[in-house]
Amino acid sequence: GKKKKKLFWVPAIAPLISVVLSTFFVYITRADKHGVQIVKHIRRGINPSSLNEIFFSGEYLAKGFRIGVLAGMIALTEAVAIGRTFASMKDYQLDGNKEMVALGTMNVVGSMTSCYVATGSFSRSAVNYMAGCNTAVSNIVMSSIVLLTLELITPLFKYTPNAILASIIISAVISLVDIEAMTLIWKVDKFDFVACMGAFFGVVFSSVEIGLLIAVSISFAKILLQVTRPRTAVLGKIPRTTVYRNILQYPAATKVPGILIVRVDSAIYFSNSNYVKERILRWLADEEEQLKESSRPGVQYLIVEMSPVTDIDTSGIHAMEELFRSLEKRDVKLVLANPGPVVVDKLHASKFHEMIGEDRIFLTVEDAIVTCAPKMDLEP
Repeated sequence: GKKKKKLFWVPAIAPLISVVLSTFFVYITRADKHGVQIVKHIRRGINPSSLNEIFFSGEYLAKGFRIGVLAGMIALTEAVAIGRTFASMKDYQLDGNKEMVALGTMNVVGSMTSCYVATGSFSRSAVNYMAGCNTAVSNIVMSSIVLLTLELITPLFKYTPNAILASIIISAVISLVDIEAMTLIWKVDKFDFVACMGAFFGVVFSSVEIGLLIAVSISFAKILLQVTRPRTAVLGKIPRTTVYRNILQYPAATKVPGILIVRVDSAIYFSNSNYVKERILRWLADEEEQLKESSRPGVQYLIVEMSPVTDIDTSGIHAMEELFRSLEKRDVKLVLANPGPVVVDKLHASKFHEMIGEDRIFLTVEDAIVTCAPKMDLEP
């Protein structure tokens, strides 16, 4: 069916043929008496109305509400995750609001006939996808067939082996495993790969809920790690420009004599303020050690490039104050370059600008360099 488009119907009817043949062979050989697990008895027809069994009072109301909220959240998360998987494969957009309305309507109506809490099924969606279904009409056809099956031919499935049902799901899901995407994730970000594998094995060996929980937990840990350990970089001047960039990324960038320029690539909060301060002091200690070994003058100014710093809290301001005092003891002057409007407002509100001095806050790194080292030849 994949090689010849004219034979597209072969893989489409393969699951049905598998069920019919396996059921027939189990019946004529009575394999169920020799250890083969079968579906056994399925009650005929659909559930009767259960409206008279819905109560909004009693001792179980609060417990039912809590369970309902939790089940609804899990069902919605699972449905949206599955929907996004197939949306990316088919290149269309998913509307989360419509998904929520559809799930809510489905479960409200279903509760009137004592149905289970329903959500999008990864396995059945995969089978539907592999059958070549493209629109919601497939669900209408499938629902009609299921209704006719429940009403008319349910007894015929008594001898259907569980193994054939599992094989249909497995064969459909295997095609959804994208090895190339996994390889790309490994190359781009190892942490994302760990989250991907956690989700994969959680779904395969447990359930979609467990897979989502593992992936979300790992992703949340990654976010915490990035927030608590933000990147910092030493900047140097690009030759024949007024641009200052990371010296590790741009080997041609040169340091300004007597001045250390450090960029903080994150907002400064209570979770990372001490780390940022200690990291800046470590950069300073390393720089002074290198200058001492080469018998060059030490660092006189430490410029903190703050353009990536979108926000700062009280703990961050306290860390900057401690940094200022530590630098004073080393006879190094602290200079700030390009702080954002939010950061500037908070520095003024905390009176930090009075401690450091208004003349130590500049619009750009170049302005700070020109002011702090006017006699130096800045052009390499």
